[in-house]
Amino acid sequence: MIHRSPLHVIPLAALLMLGLSACQPASATNGALPAPTVDAPKTTVHGEQVAVLAGGCFWGIEAVFEHVKGVHRVIAGYSGGNADTAHYDEVSEGDTGHAESVQVHYDPAEVSYGTLLQVFFSVALDPTERNRQGPDVGSQYRSVIFYANPEQQHIAGAYIAQLTAAKSFPAPIVTQLVPLQAFYPAEAYHQHYFRLHPNNPYIVFNDAPKVAQLQQLFPTLYQPDRQVVEVQLR
Repeated sequence: MIHRSPLHVIPLAALLMLGLSACQPASATNGALPAPTVDAPKTTVHGEQVAVLAGGCFWGIEAVFEHVKGVHRVIAGYSGGNADTAHYDEVSEGDTGHAESVQVHYDPAEVSYGTLLQVFFSVALDPTERNRQGPDVGSQYRSVIFYANPEQQHIAGAYIAQLTAAKSFPAPIVTQLVPLQAFYPAEAYHQHYFRLHPNNPYIVFNDAPKVAQLQQLFPTLYQPDRQVVEVQLR
């Protein structure tokens, strides 16, 4: 397991020696997955809803959803554990119950919850990997959909069943479906890490390909870099 730190950039040669490569989804088609057959009805009323998802390092998940049209802001953080252990140094030990997660604030008049899940499974992670994603190993890197209400639970459960029935992946989907108890924003230096540190080798190898794949597979959903909404964090 690599302990990532903004003050420590892993040399490119070391990455190559470790054999680390970009973590890519493992879909059988290696392309965009079908849209969910069960989804929230599109509304004409603009507002804001929230989705909380986990799938490996939150830097990459955050970067993907910051480039999805209809998403207004994304916050990296922790979910699944208690408030007193929601700190990077403790979460990195892998025994807090937390998963590195993102809180996605989106406008349901522009993008649906089901579409966010379609992007999540197509681009953001390999849902067949248990307690890891790419080079990162540990329960804090497990894939989880933290549903906030029965509608999100129904849509997510139906979509996992749909992908399973279609044999969209060569191995079983191990993404957990868990009720959201709380979300704790991560330390300020983790926020917008992809945008602020584009030349970090970890970002180049593991996260930049995900954003590029989003643009390739979902060109009508993709939005280029923009001024993200800053929030007050610890």
